Amino acid sequence: MASLITVLMVVGMIVVVMLTTGRTVGAEQNVLNSIDSAGTRSITIRADPDSGLTADVLDRIDGIEGIEWAAGLSAAVDATNSRVPGGAHVPVRLAYGADLERLGIPHESPLPGALVWESDQAAEQLGTPDFVGGVSIVDSGGAFGIGGRLEVPEFLRRFEPLALVPHPVDGDERIAVLIVIATSPELVGPISETVVSLLGVEDASKTKVQTSEALADLRGLIDAQLRGFSRGLVIALLTLTALLVAVLQYGLVLMRRKDFGRRRALGASRALIITLLLMQTAVLCVIGTGIGIGISLVALAASGDPWPGATFTGALAVVAVNTALVAAIAPAILASRREPINELRIP
Repeated sequence: MASLITVLMVVGMIVVVMLTTGRTVGAEQNVLNSIDSAGTRSITIRADPDSGLTADVLDRIDGIEGIEWAAGLSAAVDATNSRVPGGAHVPVRLAYGADLERLGIPHESPLPGALVWESDQAAEQLGTPDFVGGVSIVDSGGAFGIGGRLEVPEFLRRFEPLALVPHPVDGDERIAVLIVIATSPELVGPISETVVSLLGVEDASKTKVQTSEALADLRGLIDAQLRGFSRGLVIALLTLTALLVAVLQYGLVLMRRKDFGRRRALGASRALIITLLLMQTAVLCVIGTGIGIGISLVALAASGDPWPGATFTGALAVVAVNTALVAAIAPAILASRREPINELRIP
């Protein structure tokens, strides 16, 4: 009966934490992911044509720690479907960078500088939904074949409709836009300052820096507030569970005092008694934790709430078992200090 109560108590604690704090953590992750999707790590530098910003800036910033991705875009030129000269215009840009695979552009183009990759929106306007055919530049009469579909991440949505021609960095090619993605929102500020210092432009007043630093600060504030609430609730529930486990184990020690007395009389050491009680508590808590997590996941799935993730769930399981073990130490020590003679005299 005592073992069953211990298991049920741990199950209840796990279910309550998962359905309260776990649900909050899942919602928190959705909120933060939503904020991150708006580009909390992006740095965009726009340059006038006569500013002197060239594609070799990518080589200069390549060694900056904390940059996840960087690319340069040339000024846009209007292009139409080669088969529809009077059709809709779509801006086409040259793209410079060593990691354009992130956009769906292969590392080595089969026809360097002669193929354009277009987004879904650009393909719809050009009338090339199958991503085949070609485009013609309106002013110069140049043409590009369509290489395939372009993946447009959130930080490039502002440039839609987007069509890019991958181009190697050969020299002093002018670029109109430099896009840098930091590895974390906290690095946006320092990285933007470092990148600006390495632009090498002739006239800094002709460049404009747009960062998501304010959005990154907002993300940090929301993250801190949500984590503070979750942490407080978990601590309260774990404290309550620890007290209940301690009381339950103390009652178990009183009910089994004759058994502990016999073990001590037969030569069992105090360390052995403590180990037995702690092992029993650990096994019961592991069983209760597994059952509680299973019930919680089913309940979250049934209600349509997000799963808090493997990290939170695993941490909760470890903390729950450790908390129960800590709570059982005092009753276990009490049981080990029972004198065999006194216990065996009790009728």
